[in-house]
Amino acid sequence: MRCNVCHNMCDLNEGNTGLCRARVCRDGVIQCENYGRITSIALDPIEKKPLKLFHPGSNILSVGSYGCNLRCPFCQNHTISYGFYRESDVIVRNLEPSELAAIAAHYRDKGNIGVAFTYNEPLVGYEYVVDTAIEVHKLGMKTVLVSNGCVDKSVAQTVIPHIDATNIDLKGFDSEFYESTLHGSRKMVMDFIEMAAEFSHVEVTTLIIPGCNDSNEEIREIASWIASLDNGRGKEDIALHISRYFPRFRMNIPPTDVDRIYELRDIASEYLNHVFTGNC
Repeated sequence: MRCNVCHNMCDLNEGNTGLCRARVCRDGVIQCENYGRITSIALDPIEKKPLKLFHPGSNILSVGSYGCNLRCPFCQNHTISYGFYRESDVIVRNLEPSELAAIAAHYRDKGNIGVAFTYNEPLVGYEYVVDTAIEVHKLGMKTVLVSNGCVDKSVAQTVIPHIDATNIDLKGFDSEFYESTLHGSRKMVMDFIEMAAEFSHVEVTTLIIPGCNDSNEEIREIASWIASLDNGRGKEDIALHISRYFPRFRMNIPPTDVDRIYELRDIASEYLNHVFTGNC
């Protein structure tokens, strides 16, 4: 069977798991094996997602499972994103969608506005995202998605109507970088951003890695493309977060220079009204 969720298009025999480690072939059907299996849960400021322009000052119940369809060598959550091989490696809590929604509602008095799907790549288990979002909305709360955006349009069309705000990683504007370093698809990410911007609040994050995606030209391309998505409404709607890289996982090049982050912020600000710096 072929899994059609993302660019990897994994061909799976019975019992095999896809590259994402979250989808499996059982009884001749591709299933979401990480459904309801929560490895991380925390009440975070909404600004940590990062979302600067969506209910600022509020909190959001952030949850993650395991699995990811990219292979970024600088991943800070690689234990749950890449390497869920033994259940003893990560504590797993099983939560049905209604249970998670109820937990979110319990923390309303702590300033919680809803649930954020984050930490690993949520869309490799998109069925749980949709089912939980429905339950969260029943309680009058908000849903947030933090994603790499590397999914097929059919998945995007299924998920986006259930999400109130999204932060999407646009990790660069060079297809070769996406394919060779990240094992992803830049086109899929751009399609996802464009689709999400029509339905919900969207902010974009680019992690600046020295020697990989830190040129003036590339940040101009990213910012000008984002500005073009507003369809005449003005460029104030979509925020760009330019974030500083630190050595993580398998990538050991030095951290991004802080001054360089501010230089790139100024360039992006020529096209966008809301440009924020991160990890500085």
